[in-house]
Amino acid sequence: MTAPVHAPVSDPASDPDPDPVLAPVLAPGDPPLSGLRVLDLATLFAGPLAATMLGDFGAEVIKVEHPTRPDPSRGHGPAKDGVGLWWKLLGRNKRTLTLDLSTPGGRRLLLRLATEADVIIENFRPGTLERWGLGWDELSSVNPRLVLARVTGFGQFGPYSHRPGFGTLAEAMSGFAAVTGEPDGPPTLPPFGLADSIAALATAYAVMTALNGRAATGRGQVVDLAIIEPILTVLGPQPLWYDQLGYVQPRTGNRSRNNAPRNTYRTADGSWVAVSTSAQSVAERVMRLVGRPELIEEPWFTTGSGRAEHAGVLDGAVGGWLARHSREEAMAVFEKAEAAIAPVYDIRDVMDDPQYRALDTITEVPDPELGPLRMQNVLFRLSETPGAIRWAGRPHGADTDAILEELGLSAPEIAALRSDGAL
Repeated sequence: MTAPVHAPVSDPASDPDPDPVLAPVLAPGDPPLSGLRVLDLATLFAGPLAATMLGDFGAEVIKVEHPTRPDPSRGHGPAKDGVGLWWKLLGRNKRTLTLDLSTPGGRRLLLRLATEADVIIENFRPGTLERWGLGWDELSSVNPRLVLARVTGFGQFGPYSHRPGFGTLAEAMSGFAAVTGEPDGPPTLPPFGLADSIAALATAYAVMTALNGRAATGRGQVVDLAIIEPILTVLGPQPLWYDQLGYVQPRTGNRSRNNAPRNTYRTADGSWVAVSTSAQSVAERVMRLVGRPELIEEPWFTTGSGRAEHAGVLDGAVGGWLARHSREEAMAVFEKAEAAIAPVYDIRDVMDDPQYRALDTITEVPDPELGPLRMQNVLFRLSETPGAIRWAGRPHGADTDAILEELGLSAPEIAALRSDGAL
């Protein structure tokens, strides 16, 4: 067997500059991205959320916002005492700096920050940074090891690249909306930032991939991520189906074309549950449980696609049984039979669920502005170098002076920049 090919590994004793991403000097319990510096120039959701994910695992994230036009996410959704709550989640573990990048002073300061940064995340329309003299040529000249992640609706090139792009457009253009909703109803958009969130996950992964590449080459690079692409990836093999068979996936509501019964069902107490039978053995258990074992003997029952073609019969059997039992009764019977079922939760149920509590999925974060806050914890658990929420989103520009003082600027220099509108 041929041995796998890996990038050459240098001897740390002879390497004068080991990459801190792959050779970090961490104390026991330190988060794994300690020592990584990220400049978050992006707004709203995909880019900033990617930076949040990096910050959760120890990266030092500096959020750069316009002096008079802060990230619009600060004003999205409900607020408490005039403070946007969405920002408390999106801005956690970030220090905040105001900077007008279109001014000479703002440009100079961003280039100084870039010399000490590992990653910049931005989501301006293509050409905007270049117009300000802050394109890849300028940034890489001051720091050849920099990774520049560019997150836009349609990517850096192509006929749509200069269009304004939002997650909603990606949800429409990817095919997601076309397959979501009832068969006789309209295409359906999600009531939350689905495409942006998927793009954020992809961006964080792309940044870490680029940093790993830097460890081998010593050079940074540009990450070009179009929000229309990651959501298309998670929609599965639709392009392959169409390419090979001309098959276009239709809207099926809560049903699946691959197996049945698979749906949401109302219980006797007015609650809702979801049932899935992706495995043949589970489908058989459910039919026995609801008192319809004779359906198992039908020839079509032996395959998921065969069951899907008879979803009406199977839904009638399962739905009829569940309509005679409360959610609590149904959950107990299904779990005893090792049949797959879950309650349909709203956020009140999530906050009170014992499994989420055991995982600390919703954790408490102290906040000097609003007091204790409960929000989603870091995305996953690491046994040796865990992530952590060190603080919730901070006020607009709260750390501007401190960050600039760390760059070596004096109080009069900072005051002059503020007077010129750069801060």
